[in-house]
Amino acid sequence: MRADFSCEIELSPAFHDLDPMVVVWHGHYLKYFEIARCALLQRFNYDYPQMRDSGYVWPVVDLRTKYVRPAHFQQKIVVRAQIVEWENRLKIEYQIRDAASGQVLTKGHTIQVAVKADTGEMSFVSPPILFERLGIANA
Repeated sequence: MRADFSCEIELSPAFHDLDPMVVVWHGHYLKYFEIARCALLQRFNYDYPQMRDSGYVWPVVDLRTKYVRPAHFQQKIVVRAQIVEWENRLKIEYQIRDAASGQVLTKGHTIQVAVKADTGEMSFVSPPILFERLGIANA
């Protein structure tokens, strides 16, 4: 049985997240992705402090976002983050839905690569610590 590499969180956009059109400003969806990504990585005890302590930093090298419907002030939303690739990079897919209706508001993904913290050298395969934390046998 495959491990569950996903996590869902619930948020409500704050007033300061709105743009002049009174919907959530497009850049804040990335913040919501980040909050869900951290919650997901915490499940595996490999959030940013643990990454750093393991000798790696994991910069985002690609980010894609598709805006489907706007989110509004105090709307309850569910943000799902799911790890879909881990062998050579860490790819996480996101979906933001309205909590009441389940309608998709935004979807996207990020790609992160392992970089050795001491040398700045990018790794072309994910380090063994990632496989260990995810509970996957490293081939």
